[in-house]
Amino acid sequence: MAASSVSALTAAGAGYLVWLGAVTACRPATVEAAADAPARSARGTLLAGAGTSGLNPKVLVLFLALPPQFTDKGGALSLPLQIGVLGATHVLNCAVVYTAVAMLARTILRNRPGIARGVSRTSGLAMMAIGVALFVERLHS
Repeated sequence: MAASSVSALTAAGAGYLVWLGAVTACRPATVEAAADAPARSARGTLLAGAGTSGLNPKVLVLFLALPPQFTDKGGALSLPLQIGVLGATHVLNCAVVYTAVAMLARTILRNRPGIARGVSRTSGLAMMAIGVALFVERLHS
């Protein structure tokens, strides 16, 4: 029973991903639509970004996978401090990279709506391809 529920869940997830990709590819986001949205303060934007990143399960998986490789029980720093330094380094790296990408994307996509539509359509097609690949992989396993 567990195998069929995993298969059903995978099929549902793959189907949703294909549907979401199709909607994104057929109706790409436009910069003009975003301009009508209410303005958000810098603090609000920071909190929304931190919340989105903080709730991302990839972070938990990353820290479950990496600390054993990058920590040393017999090191000069205690294990919790080593993990804290790794976490702080990760947060700093993400802040710098995400800020740079966001600023560059905003500048480019606002001035070139054709590129914005292309990025949106490409993202939709990629979601569809991933969804189909997940479904096909599930059929063959």
